[in-house]
Amino acid sequence: MKTYKVWGVLVATAISLALAQPGTAGDTAAAGDTASARAYVGVSLIDGTGTPLQHDMGVLIQGDRITEVLPSLQLKARLPEGAKLVDASGHYLLPGLIDTHVHMATVPNREQAEAYMRRYLYSGITSVRDMAGDMRALAELARKSRLGKIPAPDLYYSALMAGPSFFDDPRPGMAAEGETPGAVPWMQAITSQTDMEEAVALARGTWATGIKIYANLPYAQVRRITKEGHRQGIKVWAHSMVFPAYPSEVVGAGVDVISHACRLAFEIAGVRPDEYHHKVALDFDALDTRSPVLGGIFEQMKNQGTVLDATLWLYANREQRENEKPKDKRSAGICPSAVAGAMTHFAYENGVDVSVGTDGMVPYDAEYPALFDELEVLAAKADMPPLQVIRSATYVGAKVLGLEDERGTIEPGKRADLIFLSKNPLEDMANMRSVVLTVKAGTDYPREAYTPITKTELGEIN
Repeated sequence: MKTYKVWGVLVATAISLALAQPGTAGDTAAAGDTASARAYVGVSLIDGTGTPLQHDMGVLIQGDRITEVLPSLQLKARLPEGAKLVDASGHYLLPGLIDTHVHMATVPNREQAEAYMRRYLYSGITSVRDMAGDMRALAELARKSRLGKIPAPDLYYSALMAGPSFFDDPRPGMAAEGETPGAVPWMQAITSQTDMEEAVALARGTWATGIKIYANLPYAQVRRITKEGHRQGIKVWAHSMVFPAYPSEVVGAGVDVISHACRLAFEIAGVRPDEYHHKVALDFDALDTRSPVLGGIFEQMKNQGTVLDATLWLYANREQRENEKPKDKRSAGICPSAVAGAMTHFAYENGVDVSVGTDGMVPYDAEYPALFDELEVLAAKADMPPLQVIRSATYVGAKVLGLEDERGTIEPGKRADLIFLSKNPLEDMANMRSVVLTVKAGTDYPREAYTPITKTELGEIN
């Protein structure tokens, strides 16, 4: 039996798992051999469950599945005939990462979306959750990504519901171009007169994984959407403050995920704007980020399994951009990242699962996408231990999508979504930026084969 050494200074050309070639990375034959069994041995394993690092482990992949996870010596002794044995000593093996808050088609542009998704995949991100855009574009991206037609993470998207006044916002207009915003199946205006059974059926008909409750709805409508969504078997995701529905009401309605930690502050402050486009500036410095009100919300979230999609990088990035402006030009009411981080830590401390969502993009020429900044901010601002940050980016992300039985951890029977790092992320979360190889559904995407995003692909860059 031959043993192949995969990585040194360069990816070894002797290995039979072919490198993906630029322009053909989504093609299975070019991206890697998924038909034959192969075992990666000698790895330091972080399996996504929160279990401590395990040294000198081996993982066997057959087709698109993980079939064995054992100490290296045990795995070598029971390899199936013809399996390739890959010596990955010195590397760290993690489940594929999941970004639970992206926007790939607010203004549809296929070339841009595919370019950004290529960067996601070659950075170790194997699934993403899109939180509302033009379903016509998203459905095609989802199809191509999930069939391996393009080098991209699997994309799962949402159908949006909001109060009628929300659709004065220009963004739903862009995501429903040619139609009436609020009157299409992927973006529906909801009132007390809405036939909720029909509305949810229309949302499901878009092949969305979840319904996103956005804004300008009272508790009664949030509850109606959630109850009917769950009756019809679709996930329900919501902003943490739906305006006027408070976070406690949104959680009390039984949604599966709430997004944006800072919006929890409205309930602590006792402020209830009627609409999303309000001009209320909270005094964040005066807020108690360990308020009993928050504690009660987090207790209920823990008990019913509601996930917090905190989006901390969003606040840190805004804060940085504001601080770069002259003092007299800065916007009022920007949520400090320290406040968002403190509330997220309180949630984590209370047993709430926190997912890793970004809700934004770093510049096109950045080496890694924003998820890697989010990981670092969760560790620094929310004071979450590295193992738990990784669990948030893997298992909890899969839970958000309803795929925790399928992916998110490295266990026999799970889909083979893996990333190999050259540095230990438990020593420094910045070491997550040492991706050597991504495996998605058993297909290899070596980092060396990544072609960076170009201006030509993006067209006009904002």
